[in-house]
Amino acid sequence: MMPIRPILLLLPLLAGLAGPVRGVAAGDPEPDRADTTITVDRVQVTAIKQGPVLRSTAVASTILGSRAVARGGISALKEISTAVPNFHAPDYGSRMTSSIYVRGLGARIDQPVIGLNVDNVPLLNKNAFDTELADIERIEVLRGPQSTLYGRNTMGGVVNVYTLSPLAYEGVRALAEYGSGNTLRLRASTYYRPLPDVGFSVTGFYTRSDGFFENEYTHKTCDREWQAGGRWKVQWDNRRGLRLDNTLSLSRLEQGGYPYAYAGEAIIEEGKTILRPGQIAYNDPCSYLRTSVSDGLTVRYDAARYSVSSITSYQYIDDAMTLDQDFTPLPYFTLRQAVREHALTEDLVFRSRGTERYEWLFGAFVFYRHQRMNAPVTFKRTGIERLILDNANRMPDLLRYAIDADELLLSSEFRLPAWGAALYHESRLRLGRWLLTAGLRADFERTRLRYRSRTDLDYTLSVNGSEPTPQHLSIDDSGRLAHSYPELLPRLSAMYAFDPTRNLYVSVSRGYKAGGFNTQMFSDILQEKMQALMISGIVREDPDRMSYRPEYSWNFEFGGHFSCLEGAIRGDFALFWIEVRDQQLTVFPEGQTTGRMMANAGRTRSRGAELSLQVSPWRDLDLNLNYGYTDARFVRYRSGLDDYAGKRVPYAPEHTFSATATWSRPTGIDWLGDVVVQAGVQGLGTIAWNEENSLTEPFYALANASVRLEHRRWSLGIWGRNLTDTNYNVFYFKSIGNEFVQRGRPRTFGITLTLNID
Repeated sequence: MMPIRPILLLLPLLAGLAGPVRGVAAGDPEPDRADTTITVDRVQVTAIKQGPVLRSTAVASTILGSRAVARGGISALKEISTAVPNFHAPDYGSRMTSSIYVRGLGARIDQPVIGLNVDNVPLLNKNAFDTELADIERIEVLRGPQSTLYGRNTMGGVVNVYTLSPLAYEGVRALAEYGSGNTLRLRASTYYRPLPDVGFSVTGFYTRSDGFFENEYTHKTCDREWQAGGRWKVQWDNRRGLRLDNTLSLSRLEQGGYPYAYAGEAIIEEGKTILRPGQIAYNDPCSYLRTSVSDGLTVRYDAARYSVSSITSYQYIDDAMTLDQDFTPLPYFTLRQAVREHALTEDLVFRSRGTERYEWLFGAFVFYRHQRMNAPVTFKRTGIERLILDNANRMPDLLRYAIDADELLLSSEFRLPAWGAALYHESRLRLGRWLLTAGLRADFERTRLRYRSRTDLDYTLSVNGSEPTPQHLSIDDSGRLAHSYPELLPRLSAMYAFDPTRNLYVSVSRGYKAGGFNTQMFSDILQEKMQALMISGIVREDPDRMSYRPEYSWNFEFGGHFSCLEGAIRGDFALFWIEVRDQQLTVFPEGQTTGRMMANAGRTRSRGAELSLQVSPWRDLDLNLNYGYTDARFVRYRSGLDDYAGKRVPYAPEHTFSATATWSRPTGIDWLGDVVVQAGVQGLGTIAWNEENSLTEPFYALANASVRLEHRRWSLGIWGRNLTDTNYNVFYFKSIGNEFVQRGRPRTFGITLTLNID
């Protein structure tokens, strides 16, 4: 048996090779190790805050190199789900959703549990997470709290995406893909170096799909979409330590989305079945529109003993979600939520260089974001009768209300400015075989809400059977709320190296997810005020429902990396225990309410294990296995009269699993290159859909396969996903007491052609 040596596992999605390609060409036959710093033509492609070799850091991480990205067809964050242990990004609703669950942590709305950085620029609004990621050089997934270095909303981890550098590659790249659902994906980019030290790149993309799920009311697919956008990137390296990198990205998305199928007993109206179990049928339109612009400037100077980096960004997002919020053929109510946001960030990082015994990092981060939101709810005739009049006419012998209008508008307008600042530090000390790391972040955030809620209603009232008399009700409420969150976010770790390539680590870290405001509950609050004025004339305020508190966690972790048989077997593992206070949960208040809100559970506990393994028994064959187990449960959580202690936390899967076999072999024909055959299975479950754990999604598995011809200048692949056409659900929720699910995508096939012209 060879001595065990540590190496950080590369986990490719649906790919068998361990690292990104040498250089950048997708067809390069000899990949470098994924966890090393990639150096091409004087340009180091590496993170600013992490060390040059991730396996020397006490963190559980997964790296997907360019070859893994290409073979897996990865172009969005959701497509790495389950390929990373205990990482689940369900594909439901629309591209606005972007829900991510890591190690039992996560939420469906508002603050994300994981941070996303593209070329070192943090994306503040998770509405923009699910977008086309073109020309990916590599993806790093760091699991466990990264709050000390990255701050707010990274208690589950961080995903770092790096795109191809124009100083590392010159040429033209193109991609064309066609698949089931009349799905088309086109992408073209050019990389040009007019001077030895200056590089430009321009990338454009277009995607469209007719969708997979039919709305039986309109007889049209409801999840159709198209998306177009581009990226302009310029880099300059003066060869004396100074580098500039500016990336401008923009995109436009128009999407149907929300293929929610009814999951309750049949709805019958006047002897006629209106909605059957398993049926998608709603009468009002659903859509999601998004325009996003982002510009990030990174300036880095490397001196002999230190480096200083400045990361500055401007982000703009303008999106609108339109919902038939009851998702039935009956005219209940609709919602249109339109958001326009401007955000600025600045991250200044000082870091030591050229030292082996003691390394240090100091940083300062500031951000400002201003969001304007309009969220009008329009009640239709059925909604007026059942959600308003039925509640008002609970005592028909005394008071009788009537409303003749077919529509009632409840208008809500919000202004949400927020700013934050942080100072952070990390020290690393090497003592023989030990590497000790200590870090601390002092973080402050101030968030405010200015709101205005309005409605006007004409109705009639009869008392004890008297003649109805006309009444008019007008509500115009406004107010302000503000919260401040000062936080201290420490991290401690110790790593023991048995030799230069073998180590184990333990770490303790604190995570933090920001609080916020329940804007989607204001229509319910306004509706309740309206009914109270109609019935008693007395209105009670309930400010607790208007906001929710931050979420905190302590993460205790033990892990390591290993390699044996001269690298034929490689992998890593982690065991974790997470104590969470005030965990944020998306809940639907009891009864026929129209909104949803974020609530804080008392305490939860999450514990589990992760294993990633790569086996290369022969040069032509690679086997990859990734498994994650999470047991996330409530320790203390009472909602009304119910006590959920001991119940599983909803929406977080208990198991995630993927296994892939890749066989590659030269064809012997120079212009054909290699033939690559892949087959794999991905699975997850069990998922609890509610706090009572009375509804669950059992473990399910999806089979995938592909056959590719790979040449240095081109590749052609045929692929299939969910080959067994497994029926499974990816989402469950309630609306006005009715239950709905979204089914996962059916069996799909496609063909992909790529060109790489140097």
